[in-house]
Amino acid sequence: MRQNLRSKLLRDVPRLALAILLAEMSVAPMTYANPSNAIVLVRPTDLPTLARQSGEAMFLHDTEDGRVLLYVEQREGAQLAIFDVTDPAHVRGEGSVQLDAAGQFDFVADLGKRGELVRFRGDQGEAVLDLHRTPVLKKVPGLNTQNSTILLADDDSRFSGRAINPPLGQGTRDYKIFQSGESPNDDRVVEVKRVRQEVTNADTGTTFLLAENGLYLIRRPALEAAPDVLQNSGG
Repeated sequence: MRQNLRSKLLRDVPRLALAILLAEMSVAPMTYANPSNAIVLVRPTDLPTLARQSGEAMFLHDTEDGRVLLYVEQREGAQLAIFDVTDPAHVRGEGSVQLDAAGQFDFVADLGKRGELVRFRGDQGEAVLDLHRTPVLKKVPGLNTQNSTILLADDDSRFSGRAINPPLGQGTRDYKIFQSGESPNDDRVVEVKRVRQEVTNADTGTTFLLAENGLYLIRRPALEAAPDVLQNSGG
C-alpha cells in the first residue's frame, strides 16, 4: 500500500485535483463543477497539540492492524511525535516518545514491519527505528548503506530489495495553495512558508506538509470517500 515518496511534488495526482504551487509559479485554472477538485487545508492549530511544534522530518507507516501512523521527528531528533492519520478528517495524537539520538536524522528507507532506516546528518552513521512496540533507535553493527540497496529476509526466507532514499537535506520552500470556492469571487490563495518536507498518502490523496511552524494537511475529501479514484488515475 505504501506509495508515499519523500519530497515528491505530487506528480502522480491529477493537476486539477490539487493545485499546490511554489511561490514563483502561476496558478492553474480550476474547474468549479467537479467536486473532486475541492481541497481542504488543515492548519497546525486545528490538529493535536504536538502538530504545532516544528519538525525535522517525517514518514508514514502502515500498522499491522490497518492503521496509518505519521511519525514526526522533533526537537532536533530528541523526540518522535506520533499521529493516527488513518482518517484525515479526524487526526488523533498518539503521544510522543523520547529518542536516544545523536542529533538530527532523516528517514531514508522503509523496512516494513521492522520499522525505518534512519541516517544521521553530518555523516554520523545510521540506525534502525524499531516500531514493534515503543519506538526506539537501535544501532546495528556493520550497518552502512551509503549508495546501496538493502536486502530484507521475509518470514518465508525470501529476499526483497529496498532502495535507499537520498538524504532530504535542510532546504525549505514556500508553498501557495489555491483553494477554489463556489464562485470565482470565493477563490483564495493560502501560503505555507518554509516547508521542509512533503509526504502524500496515496490511499486517501492526503498531503502532509512539515513546515517551520508545524504540520499542515491538504485533504481531498472526494478521494477519502472513494480512494479507488486516485489509484485508478495512476497515483
